[in-house]
Order: sequence, then structure tokens, then C-alpha cells
Amino acid sequence: MATKKLQGLIAAPFTPMFKDGSLNLSLIPSYYEMLKANGITGAFICGSTGEGVSLSLNEKKAVAEAWAACTKNDHQFTVMPLVGGTCLTDCIELALHASDAGLDAVSFTAPSYFKPANVEVLARCCQEVASAVPDLPFYYYHIPVLTGVGFAMIDLLKAVDENIPNFAGIKYTHEDFMDFQSCIHFRQGKYDMLWGRDENMLPALSLGSKGAVGSTYNYAAPLYYDLIRAFEKGDLARAQSLQQKSIDMIRLLGKYGGIATGKAYMKMIDMDCGNFRLPVSNMNEAAFELFRNEVEQLDFRSFCSKKPEHRLVSK
Repeated sequence: MATKKLQGLIAAPFTPMFKDGSLNLSLIPSYYEMLKANGITGAFICGSTGEGVSLSLNEKKAVAEAWAACTKNDHQFTVMPLVGGTCLTDCIELALHASDAGLDAVSFTAPSYFKPANVEVLARCCQEVASAVPDLPFYYYHIPVLTGVGFAMIDLLKAVDENIPNFAGIKYTHEDFMDFQSCIHFRQGKYDMLWGRDENMLPALSLGSKGAVGSTYNYAAPLYYDLIRAFEKGDLARAQSLQQKSIDMIRLLGKYGGIATGKAYMKMIDMDCGNFRLPVSNMNEAAFELFRNEVEQLDFRSFCSKKPEHRLVSK
């Protein structure tokens, strides 16, 4: 199956919530417009950032339908849902729903409770889901820090090659640059390798990465596009400085509680996506004021994503 390789920044959107924890789907059209206004080329929905593991099957379908509705006429913007990993039956149901809704691709991650014993079993799991939607590009989501499944991805590519026709590539959220480079060069670059560590974008660019999926692209896309331009111009010193700015920003995620801090960053660009669901903890108002002060010290306004002044018209 011939598929285009994704390029540029693909955001992993937060799932908007109301104060009571229910879905705020009405925010998604303006969310999409904000991403487009900042050069984002796609959305990886219902992943880690999107709290996919905390959403019910019906909620995931509702989020997918909301994104499909506002992007249906935009053929330059890729929407890819993470369909899960633990229950293959649910994954297949969500993949079929994504196809029916008109989304552009699907992604799957490793079962994390009953873990696959070896890479061949993982490949069989991928095949179960991918074969249900043979006309959609299928991506594996490699994030061993959360799944506990850390097989080398070069071995997965060897196991799926020629066996899963719609296997398109890997969203690679790990720090094994040796493995990542081997995957990029496998079969003369046959597979699409999307980098998933925002804080390590610069070394990934040096290895040939052309597309990246990340959470901080939601609220700091201009910073990363400046970094990419500096790298392409050979201005390594500026690229390094911008990567350090990214690292400084990302360190505040850990300092103020982890993944939920991303929604606090969204509040800083006037897009309130609510809070994360349990078991993730959210910062209180006092902590948010401390966080706001530290964010301002980073000169966040100089590189943050901006909301569009006028409504975009999709093409």
C-alpha cells in the first residue's frame, strides 16, 4: 500500500473537558483552526496527551467524529486516532469507526497488561487490527515508558514487512537513536518514522526525521518551526538554543505535576481544555499562579502558538 509520508509538526491534542469532566466537543473546531493557523499538519487524537486510556469507547468515537467533521474538507491535514492496545476487539471496533468517519490513518500501541512475549507476537497483534482496515495507513505507537514493551523497532519492521500491506510507519516515542536511525534506513526508507520526543527534536532532525508528533506543538509550534528552519540553514548554535528553550519549557511539565500541566499551558494561550481525569492529578490555583510566573520568565509569549484572528476556511 503506497502512502504519503507525513511531514512537519503533528500535534497530539488534549481532549477538551468541561468542569464536570464530560467532553467539551464544541471546542474542537476552534482548536483545529488554532493548530492550522500555527502550521500544524495533523492531529494524533486520543493518545497519551488526549487521555485515550481514560475515555470510554463511545467517548473516543465522539472525539473522532468531532475532528472528522471539522477537517473533512482539509486534505492537507491528517487526523489519526490511537485506537488503543489492550483489548484488540475494541481496537478493531475503533479502527472500523475511524474508517467510516473518514479519518486518514489509525495507530495502535502494545498491549500493556498482558504484554506480548516477543516481537513476533506484537506483530501478530498489529496484523489483527491493521487487517480490519486495509485501506487505511496503520501506524504503530512505540512508547515503552508507558507500555513497558520495549522491543527494538527495527525488529518489528522486519516482522511486519510484506506481512501487513497497510503498515505505514511508527510513532517513535523513545530515546534509542541507534534503533530509530536503523528504522529510517530500513528498506531504503520504506516506512514513515515520526519522532515523538519534543525535547530531543534536534538530534532526530540530524538523523533524517521529517515528521514529528508531540504535545508541546499544541502551544509552542512557532518555537519548533524556528528550530527546524535553523537546522535546515545550518545554524546549529541557534538550533541548539531553541532546543534548550524547549527543554526549559518541558521541565516545567515535570515540576508542576506531569502531563496535566500541558492543559495549564493551553490556558496560557487562552484555550481552556479543562482538567485531566483521574488518576492524573491537576494543579490547584495557587500552583497555577506559580506556574504562570515561571512560564512568563521563559518569554513564552514570544514563541507560543497564537489563536487565529479570523476564522479559517479549509481547502
